[in-house]
Amino acid sequence: MTLLAALALLAWLYLALWHGGWWRTEPVLRRAMPAEMAPPLVAIVPARDEAPTIATAIGSLLAQDYPGRLRVVLVDDESSDSTAAIARALPGSERLTALRGTPRPAGWAGKLWAVRQGVAASNEALILLTDADIVHDPAHAASLLAAMQAGGFGMVSGMVALRCESAAEHALVPAFVHFFQMLYPFRWVNDFRRHTAAAAGGTVLIRRDVLEAAGGIEAIRGALIDDVSLARAVKPHAPIALLHTQLARSIRAYPSWRDIGRMIMRSAYVQLGNSPLLLAGTLLGLALVFLAPPALVLFASGATRLMALAAWALMAATYLPSLRRYHRARLWAPFLPLVAIFYMGATIAAALAHHRGTGVQWKSRAYPSATRGGAA
Repeated sequence: MTLLAALALLAWLYLALWHGGWWRTEPVLRRAMPAEMAPPLVAIVPARDEAPTIATAIGSLLAQDYPGRLRVVLVDDESSDSTAAIARALPGSERLTALRGTPRPAGWAGKLWAVRQGVAASNEALILLTDADIVHDPAHAASLLAAMQAGGFGMVSGMVALRCESAAEHALVPAFVHFFQMLYPFRWVNDFRRHTAAAAGGTVLIRRDVLEAAGGIEAIRGALIDDVSLARAVKPHAPIALLHTQLARSIRAYPSWRDIGRMIMRSAYVQLGNSPLLLAGTLLGLALVFLAPPALVLFASGATRLMALAAWALMAATYLPSLRRYHRARLWAPFLPLVAIFYMGATIAAALAHHRGTGVQWKSRAYPSATRGGAA
């Protein structure tokens, strides 16, 4: 047990001190206007049965304070509700193009096929990829462009503020962003010398020429983790940036634990390449890092307990910035191991679903052979 405690402490020392400062809620997208000319921009919004949120999302895009020409393309992905009609009735809809999406070809993820149609129906030099549940501050598009110009980036993505209102969201949403940062330290993503690549699909501003150089949306057509897959395709061709932003927020509600579990299941096993070996290794690693410290504090003694306590303290300390961002009390920090158990359980459930042949279920569609990138 002493060796286990020592390994857990070493893991947390590495994570806290040398893993790209992943636990910090920075770098941050600052409110700014572009210092250079603003090229024409098209915002592409794929939407499938989004009647409850579409008016707020599209309305916020039409209200952008962007110092250039801005147009919005809504791609109605075979909705069964009034998504497109609601959007067409909004003030400012003369700058909105609502496309009726065509059936998804084999090998394409539904969202990416909708995005591909939006890209093909536009010719603007800048493309803002966003979702039908994202509400944008009027300065958001201009601030993304200002960051792109200042850093010489070909793509800039923003980790938007997620909805955190229900009891399940209070417990699990800050950890969702926290774990994402652990997988993809933002500073490493933003360093062109490192291979780490990631994006947050809620807001991605990309130059059209960079997207074309990366092979277009076709290059990732089957990807369910489309944001990270796009970043991996783009980074060899241009510098990218991933920033935290308070200038956009998600209004997608996950009111229950089951809702969040389904959201995690959509990508958890896909992220592991649907590999039982990677799953086993990941679960062992998570158990060492998140579960061993509190277990050893409770059941060990002496030096073993002290090392485990130090590891648990580091774990809690790294969680505090994420809790502050979502206005949660510090008392949540020591309970991160319980949250980790929930995420581990959702990952196991995703693996079982895959090997039973049901695979990923999302937006009333099944993806039994979903992959991280490329065609399914």
